[in-house]
Amino acid sequence: MRIVLVGPPGAGKGTQAAFLAKNLSIPHISTGDLFRANISQGTELGKQAKAFMDAGDLVPDEVTIGMAKDRMEQPDAAGGFLLDGFPRNVSQAEALDVMLQAEGMKLDAVLDLEVEEDEVVKRIAGRRICRNDSSHVFHVTYAPPKAEGVCDTCGGELYQRGDDSEATVRNRLEVYHTQTEPIIDYYKAQGLLVTIPALGEVSDVTKRAMDALKK
Repeated sequence: MRIVLVGPPGAGKGTQAAFLAKNLSIPHISTGDLFRANISQGTELGKQAKAFMDAGDLVPDEVTIGMAKDRMEQPDAAGGFLLDGFPRNVSQAEALDVMLQAEGMKLDAVLDLEVEEDEVVKRIAGRRICRNDSSHVFHVTYAPPKAEGVCDTCGGELYQRGDDSEATVRNRLEVYHTQTEPIIDYYKAQGLLVTIPALGEVSDVTKRAMDALKK
């Protein structure tokens, strides 16, 4: 299957992508991983991306599209893939259609993880990270530490990352509404959109998505 996963920041795309890709035996292709891999390997596209990022600029569509194309042409993606974070806007969605058509392929579904805006803010702004080990993550509401501000695992200080503040989250949501949300209408017009309520246990959301894909 060839699937695109969309949804606002904080919808749980990364978590769901990993579970769905495993259940469907297809690679999970995330733009974050693509950028990191290309930059660390020093590819031509990676060098271009790094130059823009170092200057504080957005990476142009053609660089992102080039990275995605290279990755989708790898042997493990021949039988399908799950795209997470790409396409990010309508021009990228159009480029993806052209790429797939050139190979005689098409998307099977676009899964839209739906979460209320206030819930997104609550999820992200409530995160607390351990200063000693960033893999130790807590949440003031959903997974609070035993002692406020102290990591259960190692006793390190818990803090809120700057990009997890409510103001930053609201700004990220605004960018999502402006740039990414239009692709929902784009795919709806193609009859590919499947909306999945993303509230509740991770396993419940995965089951909803798998049931929707079977239909």
